[in-house]
Amino acid sequence: MKYYITTPIYYPSGNWHIGHCYTTVICDALARFHRMQGEDVYFLTGTDEHGQKVEKEAAKKNVTPKGFVDPLVAELKDVWRLLDISYDRFIRTTDEDHVKCVQRIYQKLYDSGDIYKSEYAGYYCTPCESMWTVAQLKDGKCPDCGREVTLQKEESYFFRLSKYAPRILKLYGDNPEFLQPKSRVNEMVNNFIKPGLQDLCVSRTTVKWGVQLPFDKKHYAYVWIDALSNYISALGYLSEDDTLFRKYWAADLHLVGKEIVRFHAIIWPAILMALGLPLPRQVYGHGWLLIGGDKLSKSKQDAVKKDLTDPYELVKRYGADAVRYFLLREIPFGSDGEYTNERFLMRVNADLANDFGNLVSRTTAMISQYFGGVLPEQDADEGVDKELISLADGTFAKVKDAMARLNAPDALGAVFALVARANKYIDETAPWSLAKDESKRRRLGGVLYRLAECVRMTAVLLKPFLTRAPEIVLKGLSCDESAGFDTLTFGRLKAGTGIEKIAPLFPRIDVKKELAEVEKLVNAKKEAKKEEETNMPTEITIDDFAKVEIKVGEVIACERVEKSDKLLHETVKIGDEVRSVVSGIAKYYTPEEMVGKKVLVVTNLKPVKLRGVLSEGMILCAEDKDGNLALVSPEKPIASGGSVR
Repeated sequence: MKYYITTPIYYPSGNWHIGHCYTTVICDALARFHRMQGEDVYFLTGTDEHGQKVEKEAAKKNVTPKGFVDPLVAELKDVWRLLDISYDRFIRTTDEDHVKCVQRIYQKLYDSGDIYKSEYAGYYCTPCESMWTVAQLKDGKCPDCGREVTLQKEESYFFRLSKYAPRILKLYGDNPEFLQPKSRVNEMVNNFIKPGLQDLCVSRTTVKWGVQLPFDKKHYAYVWIDALSNYISALGYLSEDDTLFRKYWAADLHLVGKEIVRFHAIIWPAILMALGLPLPRQVYGHGWLLIGGDKLSKSKQDAVKKDLTDPYELVKRYGADAVRYFLLREIPFGSDGEYTNERFLMRVNADLANDFGNLVSRTTAMISQYFGGVLPEQDADEGVDKELISLADGTFAKVKDAMARLNAPDALGAVFALVARANKYIDETAPWSLAKDESKRRRLGGVLYRLAECVRMTAVLLKPFLTRAPEIVLKGLSCDESAGFDTLTFGRLKAGTGIEKIAPLFPRIDVKKELAEVEKLVNAKKEAKKEEETNMPTEITIDDFAKVEIKVGEVIACERVEKSDKLLHETVKIGDEVRSVVSGIAKYYTPEEMVGKKVLVVTNLKPVKLRGVLSEGMILCAEDKDGNLALVSPEKPIASGGSVR
């Protein structure tokens, strides 16, 4: 069996936070789960790099759009590496194969009459890259993000989206599993389809950073056909080698945030219908990760005073498993969830440190202490033993059912019910008491065998969700670290196997102390950022620069300023004029070295007195990162009084 799963492709904004990680971590857990079931999985993620936003940001930084996005894409890939995201392909909409595929899709839709030329007048939201009608605006602003919109009018090509409204309604009726959760169906129908689907603007002439249309070189692909087509371009659709497309399409799951369900549940099916392609099995629009009651965004992240949301810092302090576990366990799937430092630490402490980590360390420590690190034999099962074994044998079915519903929190809930029951079993059987009575040694061995088996089965069950701890546990139990779900039968461990004593996997955190430390860290980072922004040079116009008068001068006399180690007093001839200038360069030049040098002088500064000496200008110097200074002089001989332009 095959399983094709996708995340949406991300806009490379930088400033990655834990909210960016949510969808991708869920998809990764699903991909790993299906691989462990023996399915042929293809997991796709990537970046959406074209459009006006990128074009404008690149222009601000005086770099090419590609030069702007390349380092941001590298940062995102680094985040995925930190979190052990096991994608099969990371696609970029700037990839050559994607660009060619998008051009072929446009040509095909144009040839079939599903794309036509007209003029568009609408309200454009640059951050969302979305056009809106007056009726769709909310209080005159973008209904998705609440930002200002601008009225734009230009020649455009349109996709006949309205033509497919009846088929999309029929899709929802005939296939209730296509769009989940069910509340999203009502949203699409009542907010978009029933009011009347408008044909979709799919090209721009004013934005050049994009895919050029093959049938009209003035026009460039507008975001949604370009972005959405990644799901098939990545598989080689309309290419010379479409092996992957024939193997994996249609997608089994497009997992997206609820804010982009409209594009995936209305526009994307319509495009596929127009292309004559099968539709995805399911689109799932999950909720948001909230902080302070709002969607976690860059602006909100900057406003938060105490919450650590940087995935780099979170993984550095607590490990990838802890971050993955919180995202997969804490947030009710399909609904919004909330992140705070305290919730994160409490969840890690309670489940990973106290429950799972404690079970592993106690079990392996007792086998080491009482049996020299050799797994004892299982004795005859008693009532309490049978209950534990029954739960262990039945847990995978519960996990499988939950994952079929895409419900990672329920799946992990089932695994940790087994962990809790095994910990309770320790209290019920009291191995430390059994160890005091030699006649009960066989019973002690049986208890520890059952605990070791529960630890093994738990580690296997956790492998789709946690990527580090399960391997450590399985290695400590002398088990194959690649063990799959086919090993989830109680009794697979063999007596006599060497068992290592495993140190605490997740050391318990002093929450109060850690919260204080994290708050200090966050505040320090914010102060550093403020200082950096304060020290950033202010952009000026050419007219501003024209106000600065810089002329070539020649130093004809120089002396140290009394009672100062830093200041030199230069007498500078500038054309027919002689000026007194004070400069803080005494650490780098002696008075003797200065005499005769050609220098550049800002001549229209307001005169000031420094240590009682009049300064009627400023000599220009260059400074490196180590604070070393060098005079700036004309490259070729220029007479004093010459102007700098």
